[in-house]
Amino acid sequence: MPAEAILNACKLFARVTEPSRSTLLDMAVIRRFPAGETIFRQGDPCPGLFLVGTGLVRIFMLAPTGKQQILHQVTDGGTFAEVATIGQFDCPAFAEAALDTECLLLPNQRFQRALQEDHALCLQLLGGLAGRVHHFVELLENITLRDAAGRVARFLLKTTDSDHDRVLLPGLKKDLANQLNLTSETFSRTLRRLIDAGIVIPTQGQELQIASRERLQHISDGLFPLF
Repeated sequence: MPAEAILNACKLFARVTEPSRSTLLDMAVIRRFPAGETIFRQGDPCPGLFLVGTGLVRIFMLAPTGKQQILHQVTDGGTFAEVATIGQFDCPAFAEAALDTECLLLPNQRFQRALQEDHALCLQLLGGLAGRVHHFVELLENITLRDAAGRVARFLLKTTDSDHDRVLLPGLKKDLANQLNLTSETFSRTLRRLIDAGIVIPTQGQELQIASRERLQHISDGLFPLF
């Protein structure tokens, strides 16, 4: 996939205009990772900012006990390591290719230099970074204030294609369950009950169709118990 196509599809850089776009493309390096390969480890020096062109990247932390907590999964058009790159600190989590993945890397030092020289680029990135902070606030709210049904319902609503009410589950169910702080069994059971209740309909593969957005929203808000 050409570097320009990856940059054009990236949500974080959607507001970036010329000549900043050309500056980014000049420094960009295509990186490819087979499924299962570690991209970087928690505590490693940050290599730079990654833009996902195709594939899926799992971002997770590892406790001393070995327990893994998935923070988020990055699909086409997404980014990772942006906060560590801009904040100039070591990688706060692990990154692993969950599928064969192609990324665009903006190397740390050159990207830092571009930020120092191009104030317009800094301002254009602020909106995208604010969205990332909002994502983690929602993640914390989801884990602490919602039960299993509410978490799954909220996840489906956030992942849906709003024009057609379709949901393509990004990755393995066990990873999605971990991201929502649920066991695989609880996630699968909750999804099955949503299907049995006629709220979502399985179509093909990892794709679901939301039959009742209103009922799903009520479950997400805790206004309509599923069980």
